Amino acid sequence: MSVPELKVQIPSPTRWRDRLYNYYLLVRLHRPIGIFLLMWPALWALWLAGAGQPHWSVVLIFVLGVVLMRSAGCAINDYADRHFDGHVARTNQRPLATGQVTPREAIGVFMVLSLIAFALVLQLNWQTIALSFVALALTFVYPFMKRFTHVPQLFLGAAFGWAIPMAFAAITGTIPFYAWVLFVATLIWALIYDTQYAMVDREDDLKIGIKSTAILFGRWDRLTIGLLQILMLGLLVWIGEETGRGVFYQIGLLAAAALAVYQQYLIRQRDPSLCFQAFLNNNYFGMAVFIGLVLDYAVA
Repeated sequence: MSVPELKVQIPSPTRWRDRLYNYYLLVRLHRPIGIFLLMWPALWALWLAGAGQPHWSVVLIFVLGVVLMRSAGCAINDYADRHFDGHVARTNQRPLATGQVTPREAIGVFMVLSLIAFALVLQLNWQTIALSFVALALTFVYPFMKRFTHVPQLFLGAAFGWAIPMAFAAITGTIPFYAWVLFVATLIWALIYDTQYAMVDREDDLKIGIKSTAILFGRWDRLTIGLLQILMLGLLVWIGEETGRGVFYQIGLLAAAALAVYQQYLIRQRDPSLCFQAFLNNNYFGMAVFIGLVLDYAVA
């Protein structure tokens, strides 16, 4: 009697490359703007907490953590929006919307990236480790908030800004009052740039029932963004005074203020493509503040 031949099917390298590429698209590494918007506040906090000289290993851990958690956030965001993205012009080609990635895979990607980020945090002190659980909860909760509130950006801002108390805890073991003011400034910044972002999708969001600050603010969107920009810059000025920063920091804030004015120019007609350009311009806003901070400590 012949023994049946056992056939083992080995996935082809091409198939695995395609799958990894779909994961790459899922976490939007090809669109790093979210990484930058999360990274700049973390770097502001690291430089302030470290008096201009944060240890390179801590900076590396935070930069890698930013990339990992932003990527994890994209995966869980697309899982939360899997029934909506196909109806929005800007998002209808995302891997979950097209079926290239399954919901189960998206959850798996979120969990793997979060665990790797947690492994990095374990290299830091216990205060930072404790705060990391809040960061994970905020990352998970934010995408679902747009079902229940017109200000999901508050949760986004909290998620993006939570690196600030973590940075101070990692370097000094404490979180001074001005660090919480910087956290509030970052939360306000998220309201600014994510409202600009939501202005791109406002018509689609109204049709499918997604809530956003762009819908909440309505015809007062530009004015509200302008007032928030003034408030954020005011808080950054106060932080500079509180921490004894000098002329280079102030020059950085002036450059950031000029960029805020330019963003107002871009959104003046509420053209979706120009609103998206205003959103992207916030990368330079955050960079201007950071460069001013670095130069100010360098010459102090």
